[in-house]
Amino acid sequence: MKTLRKAVIPVAGLGTRFLPATKAQPKEMLPLVDTPVIQYVVEEAIRAGVESLVLVTGRGKAAIENHFDISFELEDTLRRRGKQEDLDLVRGISHLAQFAYVRQGEPLGLGHAVLCARHAVGDEPFALLLGDDVFDERDSALDALIAAYHSTGKSVVGVQEVPLEHVSRYGIVSAPEGHHGTWKVTSIVEKPQPSEAPSRWAVVGRYVLEPRVFDHLAALEPGVGGEYQLTDALAILAREGRLVAAPIPAKRYDTGNKLDYLKANVEFALKREDLREDFAAYLKELSRGL
Repeated sequence: MKTLRKAVIPVAGLGTRFLPATKAQPKEMLPLVDTPVIQYVVEEAIRAGVESLVLVTGRGKAAIENHFDISFELEDTLRRRGKQEDLDLVRGISHLAQFAYVRQGEPLGLGHAVLCARHAVGDEPFALLLGDDVFDERDSALDALIAAYHSTGKSVVGVQEVPLEHVSRYGIVSAPEGHHGTWKVTSIVEKPQPSEAPSRWAVVGRYVLEPRVFDHLAALEPGVGGEYQLTDALAILAREGRLVAAPIPAKRYDTGNKLDYLKANVEFALKREDLREDFAAYLKELSRGL
């Protein structure tokens, strides 16, 4: 079994749910306090042992590449002004990992975005992280998936249980009654109606996939909206007996949803030692006037 060294992060989406803020900047660069969402995702992969990251980009995403690149002018200015702490912070971002970028020329769905990374990934297993879902860094979201991959040798989807009324927002996997830990997935359905959902266990933007998934993606026909759905390829893996589900214990923040994005900013600010006390006092004062 090959060691998992690479991760794919699709960042080619248009971010229409956050217009007009995303008209001229990538949604992945929206900050949680002072750090872009995409940096939290990258750092999560690195903490899990990933060495090389493949970001699937599109037009208008240059800010992401620039963020993880060396910024000579900024570094030189900080150096001359003696702002060593800021200089170390900026330098650290460009040395987080090895980055490669591939372009998704058309918005043809998540399955197509993953397929665009095929030649950069090669014949290796890889982690797949979606940028809308950010997890509490105090708990690892990927560790359980990597452990499940090493113990089974199969592709793994990270799941969390969601309310029945929310299953139509996610890919939903089958789940045996009374299961404990990782389990074999026999079916996966994209955004089912509550009455048709096989369970309440939702795929929440974290995967560890075998390279064979690329063959299934390449053979797919376009689905709803002319897009190639990753779920359709995962359904084939499930029918082959090659897909398992691993619950993710870490708290999840859905930064693709405006209300949840605002909640995430509040909670991330309250975790910061330099902000917690003053910000908590402000929130208490604000709540009295509501």
